[in-house]
Amino acid sequence: MPLPKDSLFFGFAPRLTDEQRTYADAMFDRQLTIVNAPSGTGKTTLAVAVAKMLGKPLVYVFSPVEEGRMGFRPGTQREKEAAYITPLTDALYEIGENPAKVIYDPENMEAQKRGDVWVYPMSHVFARGMNLKGKTVIIAEAQNFTRGELKKVLTRLHDDCRVIIEGHTEQCDLADVKKSGFAPYIEHYRKEPYATVCELTVNFRGKLAQHADRLAW
Repeated sequence: MPLPKDSLFFGFAPRLTDEQRTYADAMFDRQLTIVNAPSGTGKTTLAVAVAKMLGKPLVYVFSPVEEGRMGFRPGTQREKEAAYITPLTDALYEIGENPAKVIYDPENMEAQKRGDVWVYPMSHVFARGMNLKGKTVIIAEAQNFTRGELKKVLTRLHDDCRVIIEGHTEQCDLADVKKSGFAPYIEHYRKEPYATVCELTVNFRGKLAQHADRLAW
C-alpha cells in the first residue's frame, strides 16, 4: 500500500513534492526502492520516517570509503561511526526521535531494556556473514560502495526486508569513481517488479546548494 492518505507523516505529508510522494509511496509499496538524488532533497529523512512507520528495526548501512579505516581510527566503534551517521541522526531529530535513545549503543543498556532502541548503524565492512531478516535496511551514500561491496550487502538480505538504496551518482567519494556500484545496480534492478527507481531534484537547502549541484563532477 502507498503512504496512508490519513497520515500526517510526521508533518511532511502536506509539504511533499510530487517526486517525494512517489518516493514515499514506493518505500511502502515495493520491497526495494532506489533513489538517485543530491543532498538536501530529503532522501534520508523520508526513508527514516517510512522506516519508523513500518515498525521494523532499521539497519543503516554506510561505507567508510576506505575499508581498513574503521579498524585503525582511535575510539570506540560508536565514535568511529559518528562521522558517517550524521544524516541518520539529523533525520531522527526531524521525526522527533532522540538518537541517543533509539540508536543501538552496547554501553546504553537502559535504553535496550526499555525497548527504545530500533536503529542499528553498521559499516558494510562488517556485513560479511551477516544474515538479515525482518528489517528495514537503508544503504546510505550508495555511490561510495563498489559493485562488490553492494553485492556483499544485498546478498545477505531476506525477502521480508524492506530495502532503500540511496545515493547520488554525481557525489562519489571513491578514489576511482568508475568503481562505484550505484549506477550499475540502478540499471540492474530498474525493471524488476518488486523494485522502484526514483529521482529527487529539488534541493531544499536553498539556491546556493542548488547551484553547487549543477557543477559537473
